[in-house]
Amino acid sequence: MRLSKSSQEYCVLDLVVGARPNLVKVAPLIRELQYDDQLKFRLVHTGQHYDNRMSEEFFDVLEIPHEHVNLEVGSSSHAKQTACIMERFEDCLMGRRPSMVVVFGDVNSTMACALVGAKLGIPIAHVEAGLRSFDRSMPEEINRIVTDSLSDLLLVSEPAGMVNLRSEGRPETAIRFVGNIMIDSLLRHLPVCSARKTYSHYGLMPGQYALLTLHRPSNVDDQETLRSLWTCFKELSSIIPIIFPAHPRTVKTLKELDLLLVKTPNLHVTDPVDYLDVLCLQKHALFVMTDSGGIQEESSVLGVPCLTLRENTERPITVSEGTSTLVGKSTEHIWRAAQDILQGRYKKGKPIALWDGRAAHRIVSSIKEHLGLGAGRSC
Repeated sequence: MRLSKSSQEYCVLDLVVGARPNLVKVAPLIRELQYDDQLKFRLVHTGQHYDNRMSEEFFDVLEIPHEHVNLEVGSSSHAKQTACIMERFEDCLMGRRPSMVVVFGDVNSTMACALVGAKLGIPIAHVEAGLRSFDRSMPEEINRIVTDSLSDLLLVSEPAGMVNLRSEGRPETAIRFVGNIMIDSLLRHLPVCSARKTYSHYGLMPGQYALLTLHRPSNVDDQETLRSLWTCFKELSSIIPIIFPAHPRTVKTLKELDLLLVKTPNLHVTDPVDYLDVLCLQKHALFVMTDSGGIQEESSVLGVPCLTLRENTERPITVSEGTSTLVGKSTEHIWRAAQDILQGRYKKGKPIALWDGRAAHRIVSSIKEHLGLGAGRSC
């Protein structure tokens, strides 16, 4: 941990991560901070994702330093997990108080650590602020709203975020449009992941398969919904092969429903794959089907059609300017959109403002401005 110098020489940031998407977002910021003389960091991993394939391997792939604090919270109900994170992070902050707590995205760790830091009077910066699905049945939506209400610096990835924050009465001085830090990671690793040819492990060729990811409770925990979607995917695989790196919670429900007893030849169900393999599979897919917000963003930058298996999205720019279409749980909508893609009728995306690989640089500049760091100034 970077704690050796006097606190008078620089400001220290606590960077809080808890799940795989957070690691993709923190990696570019760490690289940027490693070259800054006025800001140092401590990486705090809450351990919200505790499975090695779901978290720890990302440290190596994304070149994140392994020297970090791990709160080892693990899995539990939303309330118990949030409470455990808060208790352990408070002890962490009492042991060494940072100049700012930086949180990412919308997982339980984000909200819990923002609440602890705010109660201790520590400034909070939220990367990916202002995103709204306007669906409070989603736990992530509650996390976004609470975190933004507590944050002093709101770092926004797309214009809709600024609109939402202004409508909620957040001061203009707290809002910064910095772009999408996930795209920093994507663009950095794209050359390497392109050469991986992950699709060849399944005997497939580029542009001749679809990628599927599925993990949200609204799709996975409702047995009737999952059964209907699974039937749709099996039928669709008779037209185009589908690669499905399956989330553990999804596999659990599929097994409970006995849906994995009979293998479907062109529906390849695999273990979770690492970040570079996911990017490779996205880049070379004919299209993607997903309920992941991050994949909506990545596929838009890659120019790959994305059928979003949700009724709403907190990332509307991926629909209005990107390659995403909301198909929900409707098998009819999925089939219609897939046919549009197969027959070359699907829409083309456009470049999205500030999704350019420079978000981390703008975030560091915004943090330094907020902390009053200029030439010759320090904490």
